[in-house]
Amino acid sequence: MSMLLAISPIDGRYKEKTTELSEFVSEYALIKARLGVEIKYLFALSKLGIVDLSSSEKSKLLKVLEEFDLKEAEKIKKIEDQTHHDVKAVEIYLRSVLSSKSSEMIHFGLTSEDINNLSYRIMLRSASDETIVPPLEDLTNKLLELAKSYKGVPMLARTHGQPAVPTTLGKEMAVFASRLRRERNKLKDFEFSGKLNGAVGNYNALYFAYPKINWIKFSQKLVESLDFRFNPLTTQVNPPEDIIEYFQTIQRINGILLDLNQDFWRYISDGWFVLESRTGQVGSSTMPQKINPIDFENSEGNLEIANGLIEVLERKLPLSRLQRDLSGSTIIRNLGVILAHSLISYNGTHDGLSKITPNLLKIKDDLNSDWSILTEALQTVLRKEGKKDAYLSIMKSVKGKKLSREDWLGLINELSVKESVKDELRKVTPETYLGLTKELL
Repeated sequence: MSMLLAISPIDGRYKEKTTELSEFVSEYALIKARLGVEIKYLFALSKLGIVDLSSSEKSKLLKVLEEFDLKEAEKIKKIEDQTHHDVKAVEIYLRSVLSSKSSEMIHFGLTSEDINNLSYRIMLRSASDETIVPPLEDLTNKLLELAKSYKGVPMLARTHGQPAVPTTLGKEMAVFASRLRRERNKLKDFEFSGKLNGAVGNYNALYFAYPKINWIKFSQKLVESLDFRFNPLTTQVNPPEDIIEYFQTIQRINGILLDLNQDFWRYISDGWFVLESRTGQVGSSTMPQKINPIDFENSEGNLEIANGLIEVLERKLPLSRLQRDLSGSTIIRNLGVILAHSLISYNGTHDGLSKITPNLLKIKDDLNSDWSILTEALQTVLRKEGKKDAYLSIMKSVKGKKLSREDWLGLINELSVKESVKDELRKVTPETYLGLTKELL
């Protein structure tokens, strides 16, 4: 199908930016993950002696998984057209590989959620490790590179959008890198949970059929072999708090990048950064001069969509009527959509950062345009010198006014403090009043 016919921009306009995710969170990936879990379970039953798998049957099953492709996945989808049940379709497909005796033990004593809860988490972990964490690492490294390059560039900091005190360009970039790295590491180390305990979490069928087997221990061993944390107490559903926690980490990362995108949009708007002009690129259908911060803006929009979907997931996924209902199924099928919009954003922000250069002259001019930003230093020194109501007296003199260098020096000359104190204040400039910014980096 042509990308022009895609309903979702993920599979249309942005397809080239999200193709790598298809391997991990597509319908094909889900079917393959289910197939892998069913085979792993059958092998585990074989070790118990419950099913007698021959060497050739084991080889066949492994070959099925290794050679599984879209053509085979289509066969399962055709079976599903008859069953109207996706997991049952996988079971029926596998039965065609084995002898009639062995095939009866496929999906033995399980419910679909035993397969699904593990399959979705396998998909999510793989997608995270292979397609989400790497661009976040690249983005963090890009910010650290820029922070190092511009650690000595003084700039005006603003609070409430108004001039505050000086900072450095490098330090402000390092703040974003630090925030991003902390949350990214949580993704890298994240541990999902898993369950394998039957229709309502009590091992009813398994225990009834084989009461002498320690099914809890069996289940724990299989779940932990997938590098998941075993969850012993569930309904039919493996409680989704781990998935929610994972996406809340994504949500925080997206929030950090929303903050970054908006800040750099403002820096570009103020002329502090110059956007690279690409040959042939058009910024406006009517204004020929336009070069727009589209990478940051596009990233911002996709982050908002991703976080909006995460909010839906956070609200809905914990709710499943009694021991289970199906309403959460369509929510969990959209995990890949969240990751896709996030991935577009991560790469978009990185592209934006790669296309900007600081306008050092403009940054310097704006920093030196109002020396009232040094009055914090002034009132602090006066308080140190024991002057009563130092803050109020300075506020009355400068609030609402812009100070030139001459105004600043005149203000110092009028102070009733030791000349040595005045000399120290005269040495201070907007470009030197930087606190410990160098040490912070």
